[in-house]
Parts: sequence; structure tokens; C-alpha cells
Amino acid sequence: MDRNYSDEQLLRIIDQAMIYQCACPAQVASVMRELRRVDSYQQTCLNLSGTDKQVHQRISEDVRKAHATMESCLESVLLLEGWDLETMTMPDNLKKQMRQAFSPDGQDNHSG
Repeated sequence: MDRNYSDEQLLRIIDQAMIYQCACPAQVASVMRELRRVDSYQQTCLNLSGTDKQVHQRISEDVRKAHATMESCLESVLLLEGWDLETMTMPDNLKKQMRQAFSPDGQDNHSG
């Protein structure tokens, strides 16, 4: 499976989203991680004797297509939101916006 983002990068995106209550990039990253688990499982099944290789091959092929689509989606979302693609860090303006959206008075009560 081609991977433009490492598992560590996906976890970083998910962590950033949990801190700042911005679920959209994390949802895409989570779907990608699940697709990787499904593909890994299918690859294991392909290596077992007595299994229906056509079934597992078909599932694997479609999972890989879905993964490629979600990787493209994630890249677009991160670019649109202005994430730092080296560190997988949410931009400060989005952090501030998320803090304000979820603070009781609508004000940014945190420094940074």
C-alpha cells in the first residue's frame, strides 16, 4: 500500500485534533489508519493456504483505492487549513479559532 503519511504523522494529526477540538482532519486520519488495518489483515489472509485468494485480493484492491482517495483528501484538508506538513501541527490561527469556539464566553482565554 502506498503511503504518503506515516502512522506517526496520522497519530500526530489525531492528537492535534483532540487537543483543539477540531475533528475533521482526525476523522480522515482515523479512516486511513483503519483502512491500513484492513489491508494488513487481507494481506495476512492472502498468505494462508486454503483461503479464497480472490476474495481477499478484491478487498485489498478496493481498500487501497479508498486509502489513496483518503490520502488525497487529507492532503487537501491540511493544505486548505494551513497545517505545517513537516511537523503535522495545526496552524495557530486555527488553534485560536477552536479555543474561542469552545470557550464558555467565546473568548480566547489561553495564551499562544
